[in-house]
Amino acid sequence: MGDLTLTSPAFDDGEPIPEKHGYEAENVSPPLSVSGVPDGAESLALVVDDPDAMEPAGKVWDHWIVWNVPVNAEILEGWNPSADGATEGTTDFDETGYGGPAPPDREHTYRFRLYALDTTIDLPSSAGKDDLEDAIEGHVLDEASLRGTYAP
Repeated sequence: MGDLTLTSPAFDDGEPIPEKHGYEAENVSPPLSVSGVPDGAESLALVVDDPDAMEPAGKVWDHWIVWNVPVNAEILEGWNPSADGATEGTTDFDETGYGGPAPPDREHTYRFRLYALDTTIDLPSSAGKDDLEDAIEGHVLDEASLRGTYAP
């Protein structure tokens, strides 16, 4: 796709996520840096999930779902999306908001996926990842990803 990039000052791509970001620790979201947002982008969406949860949980576990993120948002540690007008969806913890890594068995790799959209999304906070993926279909201008590992 284009030049959209997602990085974190807390961890490098493919490297360990600091312990404090874990669900059983401080459960505070890591800081994220976004660059290369394409012209014409109206909003961003972020999905954080754990594909390694397939074996222990029977599905990819959704940890954070956020949409209508302003294209110029500053995503600091412990970021409150609603303060920027963004909406957080419901995770597999049956909660809205950030749910940090919580691998039950071994080190897992977590995916942070960012989407630049040509629109804003009208979904309630009860919506989950599948709802968001359906809503953004045909509206993704660019996407970027960042991976981090976390061990119990």
